[in-house]
Order: sequence, then C-alpha cells, then structure tokens
Amino acid sequence: MKEMKNEKLMNEFWLRPAFQKNNSAKWKYFKKKTTVTLTTSLLLFFFLLVVSLLFLTRWFDLAKYTSTLFYKFASPTIQPQVVEFPLDCAAWNQSNTCPRNYPTSYKPLHPNNSTCPEYFRWIHEDLKPWKETGITREMLEKGKRHAHFRLIILDGKIYVEKYNTKRFIQTRHLYTMYGIVQLLRWYPGRLPNLEIMFDTDDRPVVRSKDYRKPNSGPPPLFRYCSDWHSLDIVFPDWSFWGWAETNIRPWRGVIKDIKEGNKITKWKDRVPFAYWKGNPHVTPIRKDLMKCNVTDKQNFDTLLYVQDWDDQSRKGFKESDLGNQCTHRYKIYVEGWAWSVSEKYILACDSPTLYIRPRFHDFFIRGMIPQHHYWPIRENDKCKSLKFAVQWGNNHTHKAEAIGKAGSQFIHEDMKMEYVFDYIFHLLNEYAKLLKFEPQVPSEAVEICSESLACTSHGIWRKFMEEALEKSPSYTNPCTLPPPYEPQQLKSFVEQKIKATQEVEAWENEYWSNPKNKQ
Repeated sequence: MKEMKNEKLMNEFWLRPAFQKNNSAKWKYFKKKTTVTLTTSLLLFFFLLVVSLLFLTRWFDLAKYTSTLFYKFASPTIQPQVVEFPLDCAAWNQSNTCPRNYPTSYKPLHPNNSTCPEYFRWIHEDLKPWKETGITREMLEKGKRHAHFRLIILDGKIYVEKYNTKRFIQTRHLYTMYGIVQLLRWYPGRLPNLEIMFDTDDRPVVRSKDYRKPNSGPPPLFRYCSDWHSLDIVFPDWSFWGWAETNIRPWRGVIKDIKEGNKITKWKDRVPFAYWKGNPHVTPIRKDLMKCNVTDKQNFDTLLYVQDWDDQSRKGFKESDLGNQCTHRYKIYVEGWAWSVSEKYILACDSPTLYIRPRFHDFFIRGMIPQHHYWPIRENDKCKSLKFAVQWGNNHTHKAEAIGKAGSQFIHEDMKMEYVFDYIFHLLNEYAKLLKFEPQVPSEAVEICSESLACTSHGIWRKFMEEALEKSPSYTNPCTLPPPYEPQQLKSFVEQKIKATQEVEAWENEYWSNPKNKQ
C-alpha cells in the first residue's frame, strides 16, 4: 500500500506543474473539481449497490451489463508527464543570480539496462596515468598554465574561474561550459564534487615523455583531442551545443538535418567522386591535399573546394548547410591544425569516409575500425590513395555502400546526444574517484548556469543555447560503463585496426604496380 501511495504521489507530482506556485484561482478550481469528483463517486456507489440488490433478487442478469459499466466508469491509465523548466531570464535579469527552481535530483521513469558503446572503454585508458597515484592538488595546479578555465562542481552547483593569460578562440569555452551545465540538468544530483582544468586550444600539451619518472605527477588537463604521445584527457568538443561562428546548430538538430539529407539522393545515384570542402590554409597537410584536385592534366577522382568562412558569413551560410552536403559517394576527412570538428558530420553522410591517416584522436574515433566504419588513406601519398579508394568503391559498390552505412550508423546511433552526455557523465565520475583532495571554490570563481550563459548572449549565440537547453531531467539512468580493456584485449583490438589498414595498402600497391593504372 505504501509503494502504491508513493507511486501515486509521484505521478501527481509530475502532473502538477500548474500548482507549484501559490495561485489562488487554480486552487479554488482544484477544490471545486475535488468536490465534484467525490459527489460522483458517492452516486456511483449507491447505483452499484442498487444494481447488486436487483441482481440478488434476480430482477435482471448482471452479466449482460458488466462490460458496459466497466468501460463507462473505469478511469483510463494516466501517463506521468515530465515538468519542463525553460530559461528564466526574467529572474536572472532581476537579480543576476542563478534560479533555484530546477530539480536537484530525479527519479527516472524508465530503467536503463544497456551497456555503453565500446568506445566508452577508452575512458579508463585516458585516466590510467593517475590510476596508481590518484590526482593531487599539486598535479591539478600544474595544468593551470595551459588552461583557459577551472571548472568546479560542488554540491550540485557549477563554478568557473577563467584565466585571461591565454586568448580564447571564439566562444569555444562558453559552449563547453554550457554543455557541462546541461549535463547537470540532464542528470541532476548525479555528478560528484570535482575540479578540472580545461584547455580549449587545439593541440595537446601534456607530453608523456616529460612524466616518465616515478611520482612525476602529470597534470590532468581536459581538451578536445590528444595523440598517442600525450596524456591530455579527451572531452566532447563545444560544437555538440552549437558553433555559432559557423552557423552549425547543436548536435540534436544538425544530426536530424543530415539524416533527412541522406534520404534525398540514394548512395548509388550520388556523384561517383571523393568530395572535400574546407579551409586549406590552416595546415600543410590540407594544402598538400589540394594538389590532388582534378585538372586538365590529372584526375584522381576528387572534387576539392575551398571554404571561405568570411564569405559564407556574408552570404548567410546558404552554401554551407550540413544537411545538403551528402551528395557524393565518398567524403574525405583530413585533419586541420589538430583534429577537425568536421569529422562527425562527414562520417554521418551514409557515404564511405576516406579517412586520411590522422595524428590526433577525439573521444569516439578510437572505437571505429578501418574497412568497417571508414576507408584508410595514406597521409604521404594521398592522391594515389584517394584514386584507388574511389576506383575500388565504384567496382565494389555493395561493400563500399556497407562501409558508408556502418560509419553513418555509428554516428547516428552510438553518438546520439544521450550517449554524449553519458560519456561526459562517466568520464567525470571516474575522474572524481581519483581526486585526493576536497574540491574548493576559488575566490575569483563565479557560479554559472543556463541563465548566466544564455541570457547574457545575443543573436545566434543565444539562439543555439536556447536550442541546446535541456528543459527537464533524463527519462532514464545513464548506460552502464563497460570495464577497462584487458592488456591482451587492447592489443588485439589495435592489431585488428593495423591489419585492416595494411591490407588496404597492399591492395593499393598491387593496383599501382599495373602499368595501365598509372597517371
């Protein structure tokens, strides 16, 4: 009985957004409705009593009317409704303090017994340098000279201390902070107390060779990408909550746009060449890629275009809609100054991604496999490698289409926003377990919330923050974090990727050894 009562109260709570404020008119209506309901119940009771007496005296057969009575008077099952909490800019503008109306805890409506995608296992690998020693205050402070900000979660509130010694790149830092704020709205009361240092620049800076001595204590520094020679902790990039400077919407919206765009042209009907569009001036590897473009004297089956973001801004980004760029059979991914934000959008197109061998990795690419999710391209002989990839795909259309579908499915399913939140959730929880000190709020830190970031923004910056706002807690618990790789498991997984890449390179060598295939 107690459990039924608690469940009834919980359902009533979810159905009562209108009564959370002391509104006398609504209260009178509620009292009136309650009185009417009681009167109806008494009349129904006496009616059924009379019917029962008639049945006992055999005046009529009750069975003829039972079902009719049930369907007429039985209450339909009422599904619990989730209360939404939109931005409260009026409260922020009045007091410049974060509202306190959002839940500090939640009870999921549905269980979640699923295990997180395989790439979540890399969380353990990224935190392994501190597994034995833990993370001390001294280690954390070492990262300050590289960090753009320190973020603290304490008793369910978020505080930030910004460092102006480094130049901020656009509004990366604001959208990264905003993303963590949304995580706490998604899973209120579920994040532990912690402190992190975050660097929003591109390239990793914590070199593993500098911390090989015992007890050398590398700084735990968060950023968007790392490489095999660095210890930086990878974190989902800011664009999941929007990239206003390039008119790229938050992830939930843009992935829907791409999914709809994929339906416009079937893969076999797409342009049978490899496509890339971007800024070639940020790094030598991109300048080198442009040499592969089609000319009167050469044809490597590539169509390469320069993206001028300033020009696109003046034109209202009409030619850079991600939902309309899945028009070619093959899409090329090439790094920029470090890893490139474009990676996830390219992989989502249902076309095989011709992935030029990277130096850097973000948080999810380590879970993808060559020949299954993408096609590997040599970085030191791009043109011939791209040419062979297109020729192979056009001669093995079923296999090529399957690679495009597998890569796209990985992005649309294993990278949906719920899993992005779960990844950050588990990363921060595992990180917090390693802390050997009590998190504190520095005197220069300020509390942040959705209102402090969105209500003070304007134009498209505010528009994207409003779109990315989590208005209510999650319906479910986070997925279950899979265990760390055993050494042999990790070795086998890496060897599988190496073998698949080497197999493609062997096919390339055989193709170009044939004189008729030479340019």
